[in-house]
This record gives sequence, structure tokens and C-alpha cells, in this order.
Amino acid sequence: MSTLNLPEPIAAYFAAEHNPAALANCFTPHAVMTDFGHRYAGIDAIKAFVAEVSAKYSATSEPIAIDREDGCQLVRTRVTGNFPGSPTVLLYRFRLERGLIASLEITA
Repeated sequence: MSTLNLPEPIAAYFAAEHNPAALANCFTPHAVMTDFGHRYAGIDAIKAFVAEVSAKYSATSEPIAIDREDGCQLVRTRVTGNFPGSPTVLLYRFRLERGLIASLEITA
């Protein structure tokens, strides 16, 4: 894992990337996650999506840079796994609320 100074809920998200139950603890109850245009609303939908993706791609994520924009944390992340184009760099756009992730959008 990188030595970036990530806010706690974001660091916890990356630390728990293959553990959907632990990952769910990083989000607000009504969080929304968007992955390449597909939207997952609520903890159960996010957990199901993460479990499916983890099993299918065995991807690992390494945050490599962090910036702020419009109240969000933008984390550039090197993602390596069993998918075409691996490794690649993706942008994770986190909006935090009361110490948890309220929304996450993942794009290329």
C-alpha cells in the first residue's frame, strides 16, 4: 500500500478491498457507488457488487496520488488484476460525510 496520507475512511476502503463486510463499514447507510456508469445504492448493493468484482477479477488497488476538488477527495489508483488492460490507473472520487464514504465514483 502507498504511503499517501489518505483520510481514514478512504484508507479503510482500500485496506478492505477484498472483504465486502469490512468494506461496508466504510460507507454511510445510504451511500451510492458508481463504477463505470453502473450505480449501486445502499450497503447491500455495494457489498454484493464488491464481492462479485473481487471474485471475478482478483484486482488489487494501490493509491498513487490524492487531490481535492469540489469537496471531494480524488484518488488516482493503480489497479492490477485479471481483466483486459491490466494494470491501469483509475480515478476514485470520494465524497465523505461524517467520517464515512457517502459516495464513490470510479472512472478511467
